[in-house]
Amino acid sequence: MRLGIAVLTVMALASPAVAQHQHGQAPYAGMQDRAVKALSDQQLADLRAGRGMSLALAGELNGYPGPSHVLELADQLQLNDAQRERVRKLYESMKAEAIAVGEKLIAQETALDQAFARREILPVTLASLTAQIGETQGQLRAVHLKYHLTTADLLSPHQKHRYAETARLPLTQRRAACRATLF
Repeated sequence: MRLGIAVLTVMALASPAVAQHQHGQAPYAGMQDRAVKALSDQQLADLRAGRGMSLALAGELNGYPGPSHVLELADQLQLNDAQRERVRKLYESMKAEAIAVGEKLIAQETALDQAFARREILPVTLASLTAQIGETQGQLRAVHLKYHLTTADLLSPHQKHRYAETARLPLTQRRAACRATLF
């Protein structure tokens, strides 16, 4: 019985790779042509634009909304003019910080990729580069979460409650309802 469960578990975990192989595709087909092998075009664009990439979910899902979402819902939250301006400034600061750290991460991932491509990677180099990448990923996450803390402090208890209710709507509905409030 246990052997059967183990076999089923392994098959379930391997099924995407098996499916790709069955259709004649290698598991990483097309990725070797990426500018930075470890980052998709979407990830590169998100890093360069300072987007959150779900890095602040710990805050967001625990009642600490980020500035971009608060701006999207400014009318529903009944932000006053001072709040709107402060949140806009927070958003711009967050974006600037996130872009700078994102560019640093891209450069580090590029260095790792190039070291492998040149066949110059050594265990010590690998340890150093991946440690730098890990630290930068943590910095990027901290940037986004820091602005969730600050944004939440600007909202009244009623606005936080209203945000929690409104944020439960699917993202597409929130954006459609709030498109004019963002910028």
